[in-house]
Amino acid sequence: MKRILTTKDLTLSYEKQAVVSELNIYADEGDCLCILGENGSGKSTLIKSLMGLIKPVGGEIIYDGVKRSEIGYLPQQSAAQKDFPASVYEIVLSGTLARSMGFVKAEHRKEAEKNMELLGITAIKNKSFAALSGGQQQRVLLARAFCAAKKLLVLDEPVTGLDPLVSAELYAIIEEKNKKEGLTVISVSHAPERACHSASKILHLGGGGAAFFGDVNGYLESEIGKKYLCADDHHHHSGERRKVL
Repeated sequence: MKRILTTKDLTLSYEKQAVVSELNIYADEGDCLCILGENGSGKSTLIKSLMGLIKPVGGEIIYDGVKRSEIGYLPQQSAAQKDFPASVYEIVLSGTLARSMGFVKAEHRKEAEKNMELLGITAIKNKSFAALSGGQQQRVLLARAFCAAKKLLVLDEPVTGLDPLVSAELYAIIEEKNKKEGLTVISVSHAPERACHSASKILHLGGGGAAFFGDVNGYLESEIGKKYLCADDHHHHSGERRKVL
């Protein structure tokens, strides 16, 4: 297995507060690394630092054999994104731009069409992104990230605010990319149960660092894993939506 990402004593701060200290984790080719943790534990800050959007205050992030242009990124939904003045097709195709140096070739168009097909958005390809529902917008942004992801797909809460059926469907598509095509996936998740189902590695952030980092079986047996899965199970069955994760 080729190691493609390593963090060495990575320390990150958000608004001058240290949120992650001396984090040592790694991802191998074909891994699905799920990041769990409470709100404020630094999950999004970590994702942004992996994408080069936040500079570490200490330590380093090492990519081996992966260029920035080979990483697909799906950030958290923002209000600005929702009003994006472009068509579905233009947005999906823009995922290939980092590699195509601005020159769109036939192969890029083919790739965009393949990913629109995969996410069931071909019929709306000429629609304005701003006119779509939240679920449709998320499909478009995921198709765009797929177009960009040659080696690595980085997702920050890809199904927030979507209904469970749509969420399950999107997760199944992501899982297929990971399992069948061997695409490495790093994803922040709100659902520990789902993470345990699809991940090869789990990082649980808490208390300023890795409360747990390892494989799924290790997580299931760890104190923090038992605590979170138990709490999630309880909330799930009582019909409440778990907010802390």
